[in-house]
Amino acid sequence: MAATPATEELSIRTDDGVELSGEQRGSGPAIVLLHGLTATRRYVVMGSRRLEREGYRTIAYDARGHGRSTAAPDRTGYGYERLARDLEAVMDTLGLRRAVLAGASMGAHTAVHFALSHPERVAGLGLITPSFEADLPLDGTVLAGWDALARGLREGGVEGFVAAYDFSEVPAAWRETVERVLRQRLAAQEYPSAVADALEVVPRSRPFGSIEDLAGIRAPTVVVASRDEADPGHPLAVGERYAQTIPNAEFVVEDAGPPASSPIAWQGGQLSKVLAELAARAA
Repeated sequence: MAATPATEELSIRTDDGVELSGEQRGSGPAIVLLHGLTATRRYVVMGSRRLEREGYRTIAYDARGHGRSTAAPDRTGYGYERLARDLEAVMDTLGLRRAVLAGASMGAHTAVHFALSHPERVAGLGLITPSFEADLPLDGTVLAGWDALARGLREGGVEGFVAAYDFSEVPAAWRETVERVLRQRLAAQEYPSAVADALEVVPRSRPFGSIEDLAGIRAPTVVVASRDEADPGHPLAVGERYAQTIPNAEFVVEDAGPPASSPIAWQGGQLSKVLAELAARAA
């Protein structure tokens, strides 16, 4: 078995003074990993080292205000345009002219925004559990839910966030897992007030204007969705629409139950296999 490549820690300064904390491993074609809202860089391939062992260079960083990356100087500075500029800063600093981008949820939307703005820099796109529905108006009830989570985190920390989280939509079979992962993710946040700011801003930001915009993506793409039985917050139908609209996109989802299968998006090794196949196509 090949040895696990050493980790190189990264610190990248953005044009507005945020210090992005990240890491890179391995050598070969580059794959940049982008995590979701309230997560950290660990929560894309869940610590799997399969991509490095298969000959890829992986770059993962904490989004601004998340993990060990510092807060935005302006509490509103967490929208997708800003997140995409951070991605550009990471690629520029590391000398990456082109790379495969693989993002989960917020990270997927950031990757789409970047791909539409800088198509020449995107070798491939791995869109994991996208949830943004461009053609629907902002839902006040949904936004109130995000605001409640932000308020809970500010006022009560991890316990306040968990208390504000609506577990009623989480199937009973997955509730314990979801709560455990939420606690782990939030415990890794060095700047919880910044995460609270992001919880208010990101859901109000638009990574692209219309679903038809996705038809302009030309990079090889795979959309990894999850079934609603496990992850109703990232609807299967949204992933299907992305895959149907992006030219020649591949669509991947776990087998239907029973018994219920753990989503591929939650399985670092299986997700890494899908991303390695994407990177091979992109090459």
